[in-house]
Amino acid sequence: MATLSEIAQQYGPLPQDEADWLSELVADWQIIADLSFADLVLWRKVDQGFVAIGHCRPSTGPTVHQEEVVGVRAAEGRIGHLDTAFTERQIVVSREPRWDETYAVREEALPVVMRGRVIAVLTREASMAALRSSSRLEINYKGAADDLLRMITRGEFPVRTSVTGPRRGAPRVGDGVMRLDSQGIVTYASPNALSCFHRLGVTGSLLHRALPRVVSSMVSERGQVDETLAMVTAGRAAWRTDVEANGAALSLRAIPVTDNGNRVGAVLLCRDVSDLRRRERELITKDATIREIHHRVKNNLQTVAALLRLQSRRVAAPEAKEALSEAMRRVATIAMVHETLSGTLDEQVHFDDLVARSARMAADVASPGVQVKIVREGDFGMIPAQYASSLALILTELVTNAVQHGFEGREHGSITIFAEREGSTLHARIADDGKGIAAEPSGLGSQIVRTLVTNELHGAIEWRSMRGGSSVDLTVTVGGD
Repeated sequence: MATLSEIAQQYGPLPQDEADWLSELVADWQIIADLSFADLVLWRKVDQGFVAIGHCRPSTGPTVHQEEVVGVRAAEGRIGHLDTAFTERQIVVSREPRWDETYAVREEALPVVMRGRVIAVLTREASMAALRSSSRLEINYKGAADDLLRMITRGEFPVRTSVTGPRRGAPRVGDGVMRLDSQGIVTYASPNALSCFHRLGVTGSLLHRALPRVVSSMVSERGQVDETLAMVTAGRAAWRTDVEANGAALSLRAIPVTDNGNRVGAVLLCRDVSDLRRRERELITKDATIREIHHRVKNNLQTVAALLRLQSRRVAAPEAKEALSEAMRRVATIAMVHETLSGTLDEQVHFDDLVARSARMAADVASPGVQVKIVREGDFGMIPAQYASSLALILTELVTNAVQHGFEGREHGSITIFAEREGSTLHARIADDGKGIAAEPSGLGSQIVRTLVTNELHGAIEWRSMRGGSSVDLTVTVGGD
């Protein structure tokens, strides 16, 4: 999907600062559309008139544009008031409603100002067929919208210092709206906003009460009040914050209303996010539990490896010693995967780091007297946890086999590990410059590799002897992208 900047650039060069300003405007104009119960359309001036480069429908009422308007040029009869708003830098209200199919549309054109110059025109378009009664809610919503629209015409909105945090859980107009004066006194609170604060423990009406004092009295028992909370509830800064009390959590966002740089009030949006915060805490607890499980599994596997190491020291038969050493190495490889998982928040393993450690360990353990150079090409990427242990064991066995059989009687050798991802499919090759193989291996390690490739990773494997060494090619399914 094209960005607003990319759409605007289709109709001629647009300075970067203007593109950034308009992008910030449309990132936040849903609030104005919802407060206005009207569509907002952003127009860019072109040689032949104006072209629509952005459109926002209200979520609080019906839209006047059933079809997409972005890219549509303004009709001949609309160019006049759009041009007046652009050139004379004033709000232009159409004298007569515009008829669209079977209903009339009331339209206002406002100049979008950035640092003293007009860079676009914004129209507010509302259907006269869906006129609401002049309820207190509608009067205050539209009054708040008018305040923000006038800020646009003075170059004071969007607020460029706004720190609103992540979009998830962000309050919207339908969640609750309050209007504050310059001292943080509540001049209006929507029914939903009152419900939000009543869940927080506030009793009675909020009208004509200082919101910072009301909220601080609710949270003061929990200790020192966050300065951000005071700034937001007073409407002094365009920030977002959370407040929790009595088992409830509210997300608050303030939008200061300014007039030529002087703060005259604020619009405050609030949302009850109690369930959302509870689920987030549950997920954090779950993540911590999973990480602790991986940590304990890693510790237990390391204990098993240590016991195998002790047992191997007490065994005299060389074959038994070798078998216990191989078992110890395999257990250590699985422990390494769980160690990696215990340090991450998701069930994904950054496999390239794991390959570097496990391949080095396998080469050193397999033949301490041989200097093995390990070369890696390509990327394994992120591997889901359910496939990581199997894949790590496969690579460890193949590296071990190459060192033990390919470099027998030599002092040094080289192993190349190549990887290529195609979505959930992984192509890997382990090649060595050893003496090669006469036939496909049939030992226990090779049997383990075949079983894991076929049954666990639903793939295929092929051993090949080549000039100056041997290689193993495998194609497996590891899920994810």
